[in-house]
Amino acid sequence: MPIRPARHPLLALALMLLAPATLPAAEPTYRDDIAPILESRCLLCHSGEQAPLGLRLDSLEHLLAGSQRGPVVQSGNPADSELIKRLKGTSQPRMPLTGPPFLDDREIALFETWIAGGLAPGAPGKAETAVAATPSTPKPGEAVNYSHIEAILGRRCAKCHSPSGLMGPPPEGYLLTSYAEALAFGERARIVPGSAEASEVVRRIRGQALPRMPLDGPPFLDEEEIALIVAWIDQGARDAQGQPAIVPVGARVRLHGRLDGRWQLDGLPLRVNAATRLDKSPQVGDYVQVRGRLSGDGMINVERLRPR
Repeated sequence: MPIRPARHPLLALALMLLAPATLPAAEPTYRDDIAPILESRCLLCHSGEQAPLGLRLDSLEHLLAGSQRGPVVQSGNPADSELIKRLKGTSQPRMPLTGPPFLDDREIALFETWIAGGLAPGAPGKAETAVAATPSTPKPGEAVNYSHIEAILGRRCAKCHSPSGLMGPPPEGYLLTSYAEALAFGERARIVPGSAEASEVVRRIRGQALPRMPLDGPPFLDEEEIALIVAWIDQGARDAQGQPAIVPVGARVRLHGRLDGRWQLDGLPLRVNAATRLDKSPQVGDYVQVRGRLSGDGMINVERLRPR
């Protein structure tokens, strides 16, 4: 028989007092609440031996160890914890560097409550978060795709080339926090799918173009990392699913390097014609700037060439 609502207010109050109390929400723990957020938003950069400033966030032990500058969490004191300051943007650059979107208010509040509550590790026996964001290595015969080079860009390049990087706005507006942004060619193409030699990004990380990148080097990218990025571009700058990028025919390019032959930039053939503007009589051996556009056959139609 269904229970009808009590009509008398005193009876209604009594029924409310007799109802079971709502249990308070469980306090957040590292393993249940914090680790999954770190894994999805932070391990791209903060894992492995090359984590920025040695700050690894791939285990509770590493998180508590902090960075080369000291602890990033202070038990019971979220307001003075560097981790919270970075997540909120009161310390720059704001984290994660791939933001926006950054962590939302609910996620940040979860970190604050966890720190205020004493950094509870969670129930024993539960697995630590997996180290999932270190650079993956292509299998033999597998084409290099964005997932193989994403962590390199995240650790070494996005610290500046992000919306709120170490230099403030990204240099020249160029972002390296996602596949689409890296391949963008609105102002000019920095990555030319199928041609690493014509890609400004490659010339910068090799030091063929100055200043060499990343700007906080040395150390710069090592030979293995550079070779992986070169292979990725030469094989079509594929996305994480393996789909090659479309060559942006007609896009502007701006390259720096050394003329090592007549109309050849560090071995890259250039298409120079009567319409090309040649400033200050560039000679073989000169360090030059080349401005031009990508043609349908993959060549660069040079519009301007000048010594720098």
